[in-house]
Amino acid sequence: MTAPLKSSTLLRQHLARDIVVAPGAYDGMSARLVAAAGFSAVYASGGAIARAAGYPDIGLLSFTEVMDRVEKIVDASGLPVVADADTGFGGSANVERTVRIMERAGVAAFHIEDQSFPKRCGHLDDKSLVDAEEMCRKVHIARQTLSDADALVIARTDAIAVEGFEAALSRAERYLKAGADMIFVEAPETLEQIRAIAERLPGLKLINMFYGGKTPLTPLADLAAMGYRLAIIPSDLQRAAIHAMQATLAAIRQTGDSSALSDQLTSFKEREEIVQTRRYLALDAQ
Repeated sequence: MTAPLKSSTLLRQHLARDIVVAPGAYDGMSARLVAAAGFSAVYASGGAIARAAGYPDIGLLSFTEVMDRVEKIVDASGLPVVADADTGFGGSANVERTVRIMERAGVAAFHIEDQSFPKRCGHLDDKSLVDAEEMCRKVHIARQTLSDADALVIARTDAIAVEGFEAALSRAERYLKAGADMIFVEAPETLEQIRAIAERLPGLKLINMFYGGKTPLTPLADLAAMGYRLAIIPSDLQRAAIHAMQATLAAIRQTGDSSALSDQLTSFKEREEIVQTRRYLALDAQ
């Protein structure tokens, strides 16, 4: 009997074939929905996880709190998970521990960023960066810590908003030399910058594509032709859920129930199918 492929190996196979789209999940339910929709990977969005806890994406959650959600996303989706590892949750020693725990949880890839603490969402202003040498050390430690050669270390730089576009490319080149398997230049602001990142940086590249951010939305076929291989959509599922919950709450507030929105609500049966109630009950019945 052939052993199933590791999620990291599977992700690399997907990346070799075409651009991979990884919608952002923030809990087990959203992760199951990504899998059910037919995607080949899911993004464990640090920003969405923070907001699900009621906090902004400025580094307020602990590593333990984030990992509690990441583990559920890995387990519930059954897909290769690309995880947001923030700044590594501290210094170089923290990076080593972060990588070990993420690998043990089954994460296929993760990105660490060069922001200084407290960090901010990549599309917020007033960010600050650590020294490039410190980030190179973090990238090197992350790659050396992994026992799985197929797991991907993704180095993210937020330098465009702080030091300018050329400095961001220079940092990205250094991070690749330090051992990053993929590069993530956050928040390019024009199509020309998107193209230049693809043309001037070798190897695998990630791009953050979501409606309303600083980066112009670009067709997937165009991104693939440029050389991008991974597109994350971090918060769109959560933003859609917020709007739906607000509408439902308004209906309940007005009439006492949500029947006016019945055509927009998942049925009881559909919900139980998503969370696999029948399967779990069958385990008890054996």
